[in-house]
Amino acid sequence: MRTVTIADVAKHAGVAVSTVSYVLSGKRAISATTRQRVLDSVRVLGYHPNAGARALASKRAKVIALVLPLRAGMNLPVLMQFATSVVTTARKYDHDVLLMTADEGPDGLHRVAASALVDGLLLMDVEIHDPRVPLLRKLAEPSVLIGFPADPEGLTCVDLDFARAGALCADHLADLGHREIALLGAPRVVYERGTGFAERTMAGYVEAARRHGIEADARPCEESFDEIHAAVKLLLDERPGLSGLVVHNEAATGHVLGALRILGRRVPEDVSVVAICPDDIAERASPALTSVLIPAEDVGRQAVRLLMAKLEGQAVPESTLLEPRLTIRESSR
Repeated sequence: MRTVTIADVAKHAGVAVSTVSYVLSGKRAISATTRQRVLDSVRVLGYHPNAGARALASKRAKVIALVLPLRAGMNLPVLMQFATSVVTTARKYDHDVLLMTADEGPDGLHRVAASALVDGLLLMDVEIHDPRVPLLRKLAEPSVLIGFPADPEGLTCVDLDFARAGALCADHLADLGHREIALLGAPRVVYERGTGFAERTMAGYVEAARRHGIEADARPCEESFDEIHAAVKLLLDERPGLSGLVVHNEAATGHVLGALRILGRRVPEDVSVVAICPDDIAERASPALTSVLIPAEDVGRQAVRLLMAKLEGQAVPESTLLEPRLTIRESSR
């Protein structure tokens, strides 16, 4: 079937082509009667505005890129919470989202920017020394990072304050009277990449424990039950006085609780457990976990708002850190 054009709509509605354009773009006031006649013709004929033509006219693609490289050690369900928030928020600004999952580094950013496919970029899984950062400072397209590199100058970054989140966990256990605690963090490969959120959580936890004068261990944690069981057993063998445990690994939380039960440690009677994770993970656990929320929805929404403000030429803060919130449940005392 022949594609319906704006001229077809104008002829069907008995108006000028420019009138149809004004109705669809909203750039000029049109009488309610004429507007309704045009919209009725659009519906009857099944007209869809050409995306390429709209982009040329507005100099906007109406698309933003979410650069989310799928790497080892990443928790896909939590990442999808971020992605869902970005997509739903972008739609409120009449933008679609191009999801880029290949681990292409600066080359991928350069390719999508050169293609003129997108108006701006959102980047996730930001590393402390992220190789994409120098290019971001040069690109004409605006960008927002969900995460913080070591040097955020000249960038726009938003994230949970993970250093404060790690500190909150240590503070909570210290306030409960625990004198020997440990953190089981992300898989080792995440630290080997120098991923910002993992590094900052561990640094905040260690600093808070030092401030309280308590013994604090911190080590990576893999995701399979056998690996987690072995890690928890080794930790308890090395530190028989351990009474507080922080888990910053969403995929590991249930396995950690299972390993403690098998090893004869009750939660919270023998070991108090605190997690850094989304609320749904903490609430489903048995016992329900005291936790610091990872606010994926809020972070994704903030990131899109910042990017849209930059697209409109508005000034935005370089750094936006969301304050962490600790919710006390059944797993700590």
